[in-house]
Amino acid sequence: MKKLLFLAVVTCFLSMAAFAQKANYAGTWTLDAGKSKLDERSRNVESMTLIVTQTQTELSVTSTTKHSAATLEVPAGAPRPPGGGGGGGGGMGRGMGALGDGKTVYALDGKETKVDFEGPNGNIPQTLKAKAEGAKLHLSKSMTMSTPRGEMTISTKETWELGADGKTLTVNREQTTPRGTNTSTMVFTKS
Repeated sequence: MKKLLFLAVVTCFLSMAAFAQKANYAGTWTLDAGKSKLDERSRNVESMTLIVTQTQTELSVTSTTKHSAATLEVPAGAPRPPGGGGGGGGGMGRGMGALGDGKTVYALDGKETKVDFEGPNGNIPQTLKAKAEGAKLHLSKSMTMSTPRGEMTISTKETWELGADGKTLTVNREQTTPRGTNTSTMVFTKS
C-alpha cells in the first residue's frame, strides 16, 4: 500500500512539474523596435502588436502591423504579396507568417496541421506546427502559392522565449522566400 501511495504522489508531482514547465504566452504584446534586430525586409515596421490566447491544446496569435509609407510602395507591374503587404515587407503582410497580420491558430501537441488561408487569388494551403520545449516554443509555417511568376513557397520558423519576469517575449524568426532567407530578433513587451 505504501508503494502505491508513493507512486501516486510521484506521478502527481511529475504531472505538476510538466504542467508548470509549459510557458504561458497569453497576453497583448507590443514590439520594442529599439531592442529588436529587424531584417532588411521588415525594417520599415513602425509598430506591431500580438494578441495571444493559449489553452492546454492550442495557441492563437492575432497580429497587427503598421508599416511606414515606403514599405507600402510596390513598383508598377510587380506582384503584390498575399494580404496586400507592400514590397520590402518581407512577409510581414497579412497571413505571411506567425507574425503577419491576421490570426493563426497552432495545435500545441507537436503535430502538423493543415489550414487554408484566403489570399487574393483564392485559398492557399498552409502547414503549421508548434512544439513547446520548457520555456521555449517553436512555431513553423509553410505555404505554397501560385503567382504570375510561377509557384512560390514561403516558410517561417520562429522560436519564442519568455523573459524570467514573464513580461518580455523574444521571437527569433527565420523566413525563407524566393528572395532568400532573412532572420530577425523581435523583442515584445507585455501590455
